[in-house]
Amino acid sequence: MEALFEVVVFLAIATFGAALARRLGLLAPILLVVLGLALSFLPFVPHVRLDPDLVLVGILPPLLYVAAVNTSVPAFRLNLRPILLLAVGLVIFTAFVVGTVVHLFLPDLPYAICLALGAVVAPPDAVAATAVARRVGLPRRVVTILEGESLVNDATALVLLRVAIVAATASAGGVSFGYVAREVVVATGGGVLVGLLGVVVFGYLHKRITDPVLDNALSLIIPFAVVFAAEEIHASGVVAVVVTGLGIGHKLPLLMSAASRLQVTAFWRLIQFLLEGLVFLLVGLQLPEVLRDLDEPVGSLAAITVAVLAAVFLARFVWVFPATYLARLVPRVRRRDPAPPVRFPIVIGWAGMRGVVTLAAALGLPLTLADDRPYPRALLIWLAFAVIVATLVGQGATLPWLARRLRLPPDDPVQDALSAAGVQQQASRAARERLDALAGGAPEAVVERLRGLTTSRANVAWERLGGTERETPSQAYARLRQEMIDAEREVFRAARDSGRIPEEVLTRAYRDLDLEESLLRQEVDE
Repeated sequence: MEALFEVVVFLAIATFGAALARRLGLLAPILLVVLGLALSFLPFVPHVRLDPDLVLVGILPPLLYVAAVNTSVPAFRLNLRPILLLAVGLVIFTAFVVGTVVHLFLPDLPYAICLALGAVVAPPDAVAATAVARRVGLPRRVVTILEGESLVNDATALVLLRVAIVAATASAGGVSFGYVAREVVVATGGGVLVGLLGVVVFGYLHKRITDPVLDNALSLIIPFAVVFAAEEIHASGVVAVVVTGLGIGHKLPLLMSAASRLQVTAFWRLIQFLLEGLVFLLVGLQLPEVLRDLDEPVGSLAAITVAVLAAVFLARFVWVFPATYLARLVPRVRRRDPAPPVRFPIVIGWAGMRGVVTLAAALGLPLTLADDRPYPRALLIWLAFAVIVATLVGQGATLPWLARRLRLPPDDPVQDALSAAGVQQQASRAARERLDALAGGAPEAVVERLRGLTTSRANVAWERLGGTERETPSQAYARLRQEMIDAEREVFRAARDSGRIPEEVLTRAYRDLDLEESLLRQEVDE
């Protein structure tokens, strides 16, 4: 009961922190980490120790899954080269850079465990990237690259971490090239196979299910089932979840009914909001746990911390610029994808926020090395924690300012509206053709009403190309219809209160009116 009470309290604090961030115009992840750090100093706040398995198997899979479901597969495929250069190449490069720096400061520490720390701090966090990048208002392609990187890089880092830990804890002989190759093949190849199997199995189940509640339940089960299946064969659960999420998300319009899609979307927005808030709050609350066994001299601790932070920061920039521009030396690549302005790699280089995966991986470091040899494990955990706080609070908080100063060219809303209007006109034409083919025998008034509906939808799409100086016909319709809906609600409520209709009738009427209002609000927001 006490543990449940603590969870509820932390969820309430995370919700309050997110609401306060919106009120102050701040990024919620940044405020929640700072709030967690502040609360960790209060004596009455319980000390919470994150279980690495809980994070990697219980929290990360649903967040990765919903991020993958919402990722555009065509956009992911179009940006596959920069995504893989960051998610695989940069992770390995950063791990070796950080490992080398730590080994220079601690020469008696085996290089394998230094490399393990490098693998821990190398991947920017999927939760942080998704939570920060979209709220900053970065161009769509930059967001796609950052989110694509964060979906894949955890798998690279965790495989490298597993190999490094085995090398550090092996009694003799270390690990062979064959072992490394086998780990990579099993982790990535097995993860892809399990993920594809998840697409087939759960896609089939989604298509067979017609009850939105059951669709909701199935969507919650999917990431955990895929992770457990992948872990059973020692494959990468991260890869499996991402592949399944991309596949399910790409086929979602064909797999679910409209009611299921609406309910699943609302359900996952709530889950994502609660888990993200809880995760960032818990990261800040880990400070006492991180400091508990730390006994390094302040001078040497500050020196190695600054060195590791500099290595993490510089390694990303050293990699991003050549990865961006050297590839364009190939004529085929340059023709297909011209070199972007220098502002783009600057923002991508700055957006390297670490998060809860880094902390969970650090807490999963072995207690001893080969032959039960002790090592400064608490120092390595501190270094990982320092990287999280510095990158998330420092870089995350300044990313909006940097994006404004660089004046990144925003996505063209006129071009988006023009494309949407053109496709909507084609869709309306197809709808009218289907109506004409099937309208035989239907009342003429019904047919004319449906024709008017398709015309109205096309007109709304074209209206978005106009200016915002005056109210458009669709905006006037939404405003007046909203007033009418409010009046209808009041009549139904008064009838229920006076006993003329039962509660069930009021509920059905409110459901229909709520659906119509949500559509009106969506049109106004767009």
